[in-house]
Amino acid sequence: MTGLTTHILDLSHGQPAANVKIELYYFEPTSNERKLIRTAVTNEDGRCDAPLLSDEEVTAGSYELLFYIGEYFRNKEVVLPDPPFLEQIPVRFRISNPAAHYHVPLLVSPWGYQVYRGS
Repeated sequence: MTGLTTHILDLSHGQPAANVKIELYYFEPTSNERKLIRTAVTNEDGRCDAPLLSDEEVTAGSYELLFYIGEYFRNKEVVLPDPPFLEQIPVRFRISNPAAHYHVPLLVSPWGYQVYRGS
């Protein structure tokens, strides 16, 4: 399997994070301009129904995933401070091998998060 996928786990509720809006950006190599290339929403399993990038779409370069996590916790009726500690979580990463699978899981609570390159 190749391409780009993600998965969000809500650590505060012990379940996948459903209905989280995600934006995927690509940074143009010559100008470093950020370009929106995909918007998705997680399903009941905390995953997107399709890869964010298929194997044919993946190119080497710099990317950013933007997770709208404040909106998610408000929709779950979590009491958050105003403003919330986490509103949007940007994750910048690079793809060096377009033939490989890149999986970027997000583990999140209203107070912190962790990302890593998964399998």
